[in-house]
Amino acid sequence: MSWARDAVSAIRKIVLIEARMESLTLQVRHLADGYIDLDRRLVRLEAKFDLIEKMTAPGRRALPIKSRFHRDKKMS
Repeated sequence: MSWARDAVSAIRKIVLIEARMESLTLQVRHLADGYIDLDRRLVRLEAKFDLIEKMTAPGRRALPIKSRFHRDKKMS
């Protein structure tokens, strides 16, 4: 009867391993969904920072023409 007990023990272990694998599969699926959401959010942030960098480029920081005129006038 020892072999029957060993067989039942092995089947129980297989069932437990299968249950754990299903649990891990669900956890990985949940993590993958979270990763996709974070990836989308990161892409949006990168786009915003790119836009900010373009808006603050050196060419845009020049003083308006009117202000330059007043500055030149004061120096004269």
